[in-house]
Parts: sequence; C-alpha cells; structure tokens
Amino acid sequence: MQEVFNKYINYLEVERNVSPYTVRNYTTDLLGFFQFLRTKEIGSLKEVDRLVLRNYLSQLMEQGIVKASIARKLSSIRSFYRYLVREEIISTSPVATTFSPKLDKRLPSFLTIEQMKRLLEAPDLATPQGQRDRALLELLYASGLRVSELVNLNVEQINLDSREIRVWGKGSKERMVLMGEPATKALGAYFRQGRPQLLAKKRSSALFLNRYGGRLPERRVQRILEKYANIAGIDKGVHPHMLRHTFATHLLDGGADLRVVQELLGHANLSSTQIYTHVTKSQAKKIYLSAHPMAQEKGKKL
Repeated sequence: MQEVFNKYINYLEVERNVSPYTVRNYTTDLLGFFQFLRTKEIGSLKEVDRLVLRNYLSQLMEQGIVKASIARKLSSIRSFYRYLVREEIISTSPVATTFSPKLDKRLPSFLTIEQMKRLLEAPDLATPQGQRDRALLELLYASGLRVSELVNLNVEQINLDSREIRVWGKGSKERMVLMGEPATKALGAYFRQGRPQLLAKKRSSALFLNRYGGRLPERRVQRILEKYANIAGIDKGVHPHMLRHTFATHLLDGGADLRVVQELLGHANLSSTQIYTHVTKSQAKKIYLSAHPMAQEKGKKL
C-alpha cells in the first residue's frame, strides 16, 4: 500500500503538476484513510468496498468533522482510486458510486470597496518590503490570482506596457490576466526600487522576494495580509482567497459579464463562478431603486 501511495504522490507532482498545497491535502487525507483501514484490519486496497467507505464516512461524522472537510477527504480518495483503476491495480472503484455529503451553501466572504482601499494604503512605501507588499496587494485585488499562482510568478511573465500577466493555473492551464493602472504603478515602483534592494547581489527570476532575496512563500503572504488587515482596522479574518472573492464580487457588482469573470479567474466550469452572483446590500438597493415601478416613492422610506 505504501509503494502504491508513493507512486501516486509522484504522479500528482510530476504528471498532474498539482500545487504543493494540493499534494499536502491529498497526503493528509489518504494517510488518515489508510489509518482507518488498519484499525479495521484491512490490508489491501482491493478489500475496500462501499460498506467500508460508508463506515469511514460515519466515523468522520461521529468525530464532528465538518461536511466540507468530509467531502474533500472523499474527493481525495476518489482521485486516488481513479489512479488505481487507470494503472490497472484494481478493476473498479468503490468510490465511483459513493456520494459526498450535501454541503451547506455559503456565500464567499469579501471586502467592501472602502475596506479594500484601507488595506491597499496600509504598507509603508518608504521600505522595500512595503513597496513589495503594496504591489502584492494591488496585484491580488486587480487580477484575482490564486495565492499559489501569485508566489510562482516570474518577472518575465509580467508586461507592464500591456498590463497583462501570463499565468499557469490549475492543471498547468495557461491564461492571461489583466491589471489596472494602480497595480501597474505599484509593480513599476517595486521593480525600480524595492525588488533590487531585496535581491541585493543575488539572482532570481521570482517576482516577489523575501528579505533574503528568495521567492516569497505562500505562508508569508498570509502573514502579510493579516498584518495589514490589522493596521487597516478590518475586523475579519483576511486571507489571500478573500481578495480573489473580492475581485470577482466587485467585478460582477460593477456589471461585468459572468463568463468574462470566469475566464479571468481561470474556472473550468461556469458553476464555480456563479457563486459570486450574489450582490451587496448597497447594490441590491441601488438596483431596486432604479428598476421597481414604485421605487421612487418607496425609496424615501428605505
């Protein structure tokens, strides 16, 4: 079982080229599943059937694991068994007909325009780290990049003249993302001043550098956001994906076409983008006042 697992992880890293974050999740999920099999004295993957899987899911629910985490664990197991069938290690997958628990629909959390402005203005532009952080925040908000895409950017992928960025997203899919003037200016200042100071005498193609001249890791981006959210007085847990949510929400609230937003986000399916079609209360009120036949009269009472 260990040998097959090692080959699968290598397949994810080399052939599928999935992110280190995804590999880590798959590893954690599968090792937890293997531990369960050992407690049930199941020594072969071929012995796993739908009953075993149902017992595993029941155990997770009894442990108080939330539905979203259970669904992710089942997804990891399903992907693993697809690999086993592909490699002809087993003939059929017991997970193929096992359904994930129905998830409660939750709207993505995002920042208001005012909160976003305060966050962007928080870095100290007198320091190279501050110039880097301003460019990083501007780019996250302007482009909707995933944090893994952001930290893996190289200088040659950025075109300040056309305001375009060439990105390789999930599954090594290439796409072009755009950025506005504020992000372009912030990146230009970082290129001229902040980055050369952080780089010092070292060489690196990485766009965003740490204080030692190396590539900025994902965990550091999270800490950067937490730092500036605190400075900006934002009383919610700000994380990189929240800026992606904010990017999509503000675009759609501004009237952007859903399929354009899908393309910019790099979503394979439109259903992944449709979660952002909720509107803020202010936008809903604005639409109501302008569209409802009795809007003007009732609007005075709102």
